[in-house]
This record gives sequence, structure tokens and C-alpha cells, in this order.
Amino acid sequence: MAGNRLLSDQAFDAIRDKIVTLDLAPGAPIEEDKLAAELGFGRTPIREAVKRLAYGRLVVIYPRSGSFVADLNLTDLKAVCDVRERLEGLAAERAATEASYEERQELQELLKVLDETSDASVLLELDVDVHRAIYRMSHNPYLLDALTQNLDLSVRMWNLARERLPDLNHHVHTQSEVLQAILDRNGDLARQLSEAHVRDFENGIRAMF
Repeated sequence: MAGNRLLSDQAFDAIRDKIVTLDLAPGAPIEEDKLAAELGFGRTPIREAVKRLAYGRLVVIYPRSGSFVADLNLTDLKAVCDVRERLEGLAAERAATEASYEERQELQELLKVLDETSDASVLLELDVDVHRAIYRMSHNPYLLDALTQNLDLSVRMWNLARERLPDLNHHVHTQSEVLQAILDRNGDLARQLSEAHVRDFENGIRAMF
């Protein structure tokens, strides 16, 4: 049973990444047999992963019609950002006080890499790494789950518009200020900067549509 859960987690991560990076496009059918062969999993882990992805709103399941990658629309953007702005701020605020010494070393390394990176092809992935690190360091599993789900939805929108976003470099590098505030144990400032980061994301996407 534990082995099945582990394979399901791996399948979930692999299919989620395909959806978030638009390798599986919005509206595309989820072909479970094809994914199983491509990813090297059995049908059961794939099926379990697809159900979890449906719960996370990345997949839509229609009875008798099959499973499809969820569509993207601007209406979703506002709803997702409403949630993210408040919860991202809370996670950053908590990380400022709850992160362990080892975790602060990890954030320090992320800050160093972020400050040295200008390659647009890796900036978005780095931004995601920073977000996920902060979520973990809030030490609140419920907050972690909620933010991870909403981050996946947001990154799909970023990937859809990334080639037309002239301010991607600036947007991602505002994370440096968030990380520094956390390292300085300044929870109030970390929350404010994190909330502003999400608002900047929403404004950037809206300008594309």
C-alpha cells in the first residue's frame, strides 16, 4: 500500500509538471494509457494522480467523456490571487519567525542564486522554488497545501504569458526583498512584500489579456 502511494505521488508530480508547463495544453485530453507508458507508471498510480489533479482544479473529469486539462481564463486569475495574496503574506510572516537555522541557510542560498540570475529561461522556476521553500518554512501543513495548489494554478498562467512579459526579471527579483525580510526576522515587512509580489503578478498577467 505504501508503495502504491509513493508511485501515485511521483505520478502526480510528473503529470502536474506537464500541465503547469503547458506540455499538456489547456483543454487537452488526459490519455492515461499514454501517460503510463511515457512516464513508466502503471495505470493505477496514473488514475489516482488524475483524481488528485482534479481536486486541485488542474484537471476536469466528465462522466462518460473522460478527463481533460482544465481551461484557463482571466476570471480564475482574480479568485486565485485573492487567496494567494493573503495566504502568501501569512506564510512569509510565519517563516520569518518559524524557520530553523538550517532552513535559513537554505533561504540564504536561494537569495544568493536569485541575485546572481538573470536568465529568463530559469527565472520562473527559481521563483517557484522560493515560493515552495517559504511555504514549507511556515511550518503549517494546511497553509502549505492551500498555497501549493494555488501556486500550480498561477504558474500555468505565467507560462501562458511568459514570452510576452517584459517585467518577468523585475517581478521575480522582488523575491529578494521578501527573502531578506524573512532572514531579518521582520515578519510584518515579509508579509507586506509578499502580498505586493502577488499583486504584481496579477497586474502583469492582466496586462497581457
